[in-house]
Amino acid sequence: MPDRMGQVTEYHEVTKHHFDRYARGPGYLDWATQPDPFRRYEGAPVITLEKIPPDDRQDYDAAFTAGRITPAALSFSALSRLFYDSLALSAWKSSGGATWALRVNPSSGNLHPTEGYLLCGPLPGLGTSPAVYHYAPLDHALELRATLPQALWEKLTESWPQGTLFVGLTSIHWREAWKYGERAFRYCRLDVGHALGAVTLAASGLGWRTALLDGLSHDQLACLLGTSGAQASEAEREEPDCLVAVGPHGLAFSALRSLDMEATEGFAALSWQGRPNRLSRSHVDWSAIDAVSRASRKPLTDIPCSTPGSTEYDIDEIPQRGLSLRRILHQRRSAVSMDGTSTMSRSDFYRLLMKTLPGPDRLPFAGLPWDAQVHLVLFVHRIQGLHPGLYLLVRNREQETALQAGMKHSFLWQKPEECPQNLHLYCLAEGDVRKIAMQLSCFQDIAADGCFSAGMIARFQENLESKGAWFYPRLYWECGMIGQVLYLEAEALNLRGTGIGCFFDNPSHEMLGLQDFQFQDLYHFTVGGPVEDRRISTLPPYPENTP
Repeated sequence: MPDRMGQVTEYHEVTKHHFDRYARGPGYLDWATQPDPFRRYEGAPVITLEKIPPDDRQDYDAAFTAGRITPAALSFSALSRLFYDSLALSAWKSSGGATWALRVNPSSGNLHPTEGYLLCGPLPGLGTSPAVYHYAPLDHALELRATLPQALWEKLTESWPQGTLFVGLTSIHWREAWKYGERAFRYCRLDVGHALGAVTLAASGLGWRTALLDGLSHDQLACLLGTSGAQASEAEREEPDCLVAVGPHGLAFSALRSLDMEATEGFAALSWQGRPNRLSRSHVDWSAIDAVSRASRKPLTDIPCSTPGSTEYDIDEIPQRGLSLRRILHQRRSAVSMDGTSTMSRSDFYRLLMKTLPGPDRLPFAGLPWDAQVHLVLFVHRIQGLHPGLYLLVRNREQETALQAGMKHSFLWQKPEECPQNLHLYCLAEGDVRKIAMQLSCFQDIAADGCFSAGMIARFQENLESKGAWFYPRLYWECGMIGQVLYLEAEALNLRGTGIGCFFDNPSHEMLGLQDFQFQDLYHFTVGGPVEDRRISTLPPYPENTP
């Protein structure tokens, strides 16, 4: 395909929102074609997983640092918990006769384009043969897609420790495009990042490590997960996104990045079971999404791009608060509106920001095979002990000079009071920034009514030029993982977070002084005190669960 980078850049440009026009969308919601939120493989054998309620183990803060939690043995119960704590339902909501499901992993518009898969060896309670499974969150179950010869599994995983399993993620673009049109490709990639963060932290709660296998090509992933070729029926297309190795192993686990490439070819000859259900009776085609999807498909590459650099602060600087990781994972919600009065202490704000920093033992980012490419522009509204204003958190110091050169020369670049020495947070301008935060986030009050809101800016053009157009989705994955940390930290502070995908791209750049594609704004987020809608009832996620 000629000029993949040009096609990706063109898509990114034409799907920007502007003050005088929005990116192309459907204009209205066609409820008759609303997609089914649950993909099923009809006719595939179903294995129901265990539903293990959250406990009060005080492991929340420890889960963000690799090696802090004693690894659990690989078992059917542990596998059940991995999916229950990452991709399962978390609740049902009901209002006016309508009900809808929420999940542990967040999603733009609660539309959930992300599907989960499992590649696993023989495991008592699951199966006597290696196999590929699709995860069905509605029933918290695995659908058996194909069994593998033992020899093929051993060839595929010969460089991995025994007991390693693999979680795959795919995206069904139509689920997002039904509501959001051309911009939906961006939101699907953010959802993958949220899901990556959810899987990584659920695994950490078991004391397990994860590693993103980023050497695989798009076609190899599709073959491994059974979403291409003869398995792709008239049902809505699934684009394979990534494969993550998961296992109860030590810190060196994350240095392993590959599967046997020749063995992946053997998956084409497997006998695949089940037929994917059709999610809508009719569709609207969005050619821009099809084009950017093809242009950003990953070729086979060398493993990894780079290894995440070490953090400069002592892990012990982050105090342990005696909170339960699993309770926070399952209680996570998105706020619909903020109260405009809740506050956050300066020390809590600094601790929250430290949780977003990368490093070889800092989760969920340690599983990514590239250095941090995303920085946080912070609109500070109500942080006790901190002046309201515009701030910047630099997550990769090697890019600090480029950030400073590319932004307005009038910015202050001053470290705030009592900021930890190795937290590279700078005040750019003091003052009330509630109005500009609201305006830039598509005039949504939620961006002004929280304790703070954030914009995530990524090093853009250089990454596409040096790595390839396939790296475009990965910038969004990193943003989504940061968003997942912000969601959980908000809950830990008895606050609430909300991802904001609708924002005015170029006006955000102009506010910062950015004038080219060196850095681009990819995601907004807000944290504050939620306003609860008492007209909506909350129900348990599964019939046997108690509220």
